[in-house]
Amino acid sequence: MRTKTLKQAPLERAKNFFEVALSLPEEQAIKEAGRCLQCKNSPCIKGCPVEIDIPAFIKLIKEKRRKEALGKIKEKNNLPAICGRVCPQEDQCEAACVLNKKKIPINIGALERFAADYELNQPSAIPCLPAGRSFQQLAKILKKQEKVAVVGSGPAGLTCAADLAKMGYRVELFESLHLAGGVLVYGIPEFRLPKKIVGNEVEYIRSLGVKIRTDILIGNTYTIEELFKDGFQAIFVAVGAGLPQFLGIAGENLGRVYSANEFLTRVNLMKAYKFPEYATPINIGNKVAVIGGGNVAFDCARAALRLGKDVSLVYRRSEKEMPARIEELENAKEEGVIFRILTQPVRIIPDQEGFVKALECIKMELGEPDQSGRRRPVPVKDSNFILDVDTVIVAIGQNPSPLLPKVTPNLKTNKYGTIWVDDNFMTSLPGVFAGGDITTGADTVISAMGAGKKAARSINKYIEEKR
Repeated sequence: MRTKTLKQAPLERAKNFFEVALSLPEEQAIKEAGRCLQCKNSPCIKGCPVEIDIPAFIKLIKEKRRKEALGKIKEKNNLPAICGRVCPQEDQCEAACVLNKKKIPINIGALERFAADYELNQPSAIPCLPAGRSFQQLAKILKKQEKVAVVGSGPAGLTCAADLAKMGYRVELFESLHLAGGVLVYGIPEFRLPKKIVGNEVEYIRSLGVKIRTDILIGNTYTIEELFKDGFQAIFVAVGAGLPQFLGIAGENLGRVYSANEFLTRVNLMKAYKFPEYATPINIGNKVAVIGGGNVAFDCARAALRLGKDVSLVYRRSEKEMPARIEELENAKEEGVIFRILTQPVRIIPDQEGFVKALECIKMELGEPDQSGRRRPVPVKDSNFILDVDTVIVAIGQNPSPLLPKVTPNLKTNKYGTIWVDDNFMTSLPGVFAGGDITTGADTVISAMGAGKKAARSINKYIEEKR
């Protein structure tokens, strides 16, 4: 029997802005690790974008060698405590697990978190290093003279910076905000990913020798050309997808209409949920409509619920077509989010003062599959109705950040604003590499990390060939 991830009771966690999913007790973790068949071909490794030796770290957990298990993970993954919480393992390593044939794959995500949380219970501030490495060894490695700049401190940037530091490069990471972490800090709510966890992972990467410089906007504070003039031999661009998408319907300019980006940034980074302790409140009514069906939409819905609001999730397809993790659907339902499926907003209705008064919607039915493979929603004639809400949060996706491409001459972009890269993550500018959401559009944390890891190898090869 698969050991399930533990979490607080629904009514308790619906009021809790702090972490609601719990780490496995040691006894249960060891029991779950004992189910692993230790496959020779290890299909689970092939399903992992950052290539963790999954059977090896699970075996160490089974042997009650938790610290060594974490060291084994860190050979490949620089952000294990984050991945153990937000990585969609069910679509990747667990989907490849041979036990998935019987619908009982190893709970790899919970075991990764169990190993990673070893550091949380240690009195020492010294982080666990990759297996077989010591700080003395890392210090000896740092002999290369070449400098590499990493732009953006989200999962792609942090991973690339850490891997380059392990290779011995002098790495400087530039972040436009006052805290490093990118979407991990401003986008994912505290109850799903505590900021303390992100801070610990960032400090680990700093301990590898990465110099982190915040409050610096590349493209404004410094240009790409100026970074090269400052002696950087290569640059990795990982500025993410921070430009929100909207529906293009009447009323989106009204008061209390938010993009998911703004809402989550206000709640997470600016700590609106702690008002008046933090003087950064958010103007939100009592009845909230969140439009969308992805993980970000569920983050918005569950955050709004914790602010004491009635929350409806409005989605134009059926529940089956929702791209969010099944776990997120289950959590939201248990906590009290109302699902309004097969529903498409057509107009946001204002009150006399220019704020949201209601949301006009039309009912939908599913037609033939579209390019995404999901059945296309089709409006049902004469089915319009009014939804009584006073706040609307639009969470239908994000576009690539446009700032850096716009101010960087000859940096080639694709149709949708993503930066063009070749098979080695090199852009149209020699020595400038890119990866993560800025090249793919909005994707998962682990996919961005995989891009950062591969880009680090390409950067190393590029610099070695220049010597």
